[in-house]
Amino acid sequence: MRKTCKIIVGTLLFTFFAISLKAQQSSSPPFYIQDYELGKGIRFHGPNGGYFMKIRSYVQSTMEMRTTDNWDEVESRFRIRRARFDIEGKSAKEKFSYRIRVDFAIPNNSDGEDLYSGTLLDAFVTYKPHKNWKVTFGQRSTMTDNREMRIPSDAMQFVERSRVTSAFAAVRDFGLFVEGKQRIGSWYVKPGVAISAGDGQNAFRNRGGLKYGGRIDFLPFGLFRGMGEYSEVDHARQLTPKLVFGAAYSYNVGMSSRRGRKSGDIIYLGNDGVTETLPDYGKLVSDFMFKYQGWTVLGEFTWAYSRVYSPEIFYRVRNNGTSANLRSDDGLNNSTIVDYVSARMMVGRGYNIQGGYLFKQGYSIDGRFTYLDPDTNSFLNNEQFYNREKYITLAFSRYLMNDAAKVQVSITYVDALPGSKRSDGEVMDANAELFGRLMFQVSF
Repeated sequence: MRKTCKIIVGTLLFTFFAISLKAQQSSSPPFYIQDYELGKGIRFHGPNGGYFMKIRSYVQSTMEMRTTDNWDEVESRFRIRRARFDIEGKSAKEKFSYRIRVDFAIPNNSDGEDLYSGTLLDAFVTYKPHKNWKVTFGQRSTMTDNREMRIPSDAMQFVERSRVTSAFAAVRDFGLFVEGKQRIGSWYVKPGVAISAGDGQNAFRNRGGLKYGGRIDFLPFGLFRGMGEYSEVDHARQLTPKLVFGAAYSYNVGMSSRRGRKSGDIIYLGNDGVTETLPDYGKLVSDFMFKYQGWTVLGEFTWAYSRVYSPEIFYRVRNNGTSANLRSDDGLNNSTIVDYVSARMMVGRGYNIQGGYLFKQGYSIDGRFTYLDPDTNSFLNNEQFYNREKYITLAFSRYLMNDAAKVQVSITYVDALPGSKRSDGEVMDANAELFGRLMFQVSF
């Protein structure tokens, strides 16, 4: 954590030192504090609007309780869910913008004082050659995930994202992203393509090939007001019905994890016991979001599949770094190797539908239904972490100044299939689980 703090402080000191040098050479101030507003951060701008910078942060504190429909045992957890710090800016003349985002609530190591070090989330530069097109290079959220992942974590409708998101989303990746916006009559069309490493965030070694993907969105009733496309709750209370629907596809060549989120988790080797031979991972997403006068409805479908080159896979790498021969040690053949590899990946289908209403007084009532339909051989059948089909959530929220400060409480009913296990690995003597969550959020 100290290392990350030094980097951030050093960056700020260098920035202000450079600004002070410029101030000495000019009779006018090099920058101005434009304003500060709770939830939007401190905003600075240069002379004549030449450049802009914003510093912002937010904290989410949560409490979780978990039990079964037998009420036999109650587990609880208190934690800082997110503690994020953002620096972003742009230069209007040069058409460049940037963002750096870190999270101090994500554990990096299993022990030591650096347990909660600042994890880098976003670090990218964007160039806008045309008012309707932009090119981004760096680490950021990927457009090929479901629509809920297009929504910032401080603008969500529920305490947690849906199980479809946690099961299939890659979340972030490093690469080149091109996005556009074009008006056609009363419609707007937003296409985008991406070429990325396919290894997830903060991957310092590229494994396998690259990840190729794209997304296209349609807005038949025009653009949302008040940045409503990037918030799950209709704070702007759209004056007319607004709808965005679209689809995304990605293909990850040679993936070393369950869904392309963390590189190096699962490694396979070829006949020589040295060359990495990894499976491919494809994903198709379709989704929509509708808003009108405080109402919000969001729906998503995700289908993920694997492509395993079993004749080329001979060894699996254990967690301790040693390897085992899938044929001589594990007794597998080309057909069963396909089953084994797929069973360690997130393959199958997921459905999510959610909606709610925001009252003018700042209260909202929301509901969500999520359904997971795994392939026969999929990690979604894992008895401890998944093996649950249906998730039903009811939530109540109180908003102060939109998402700047809010309190959210939710209860989730989970339909557990036979053989499902508790967090301690023991088989549950119950048919369902109940989750209660409470979250306080403040944005600075």
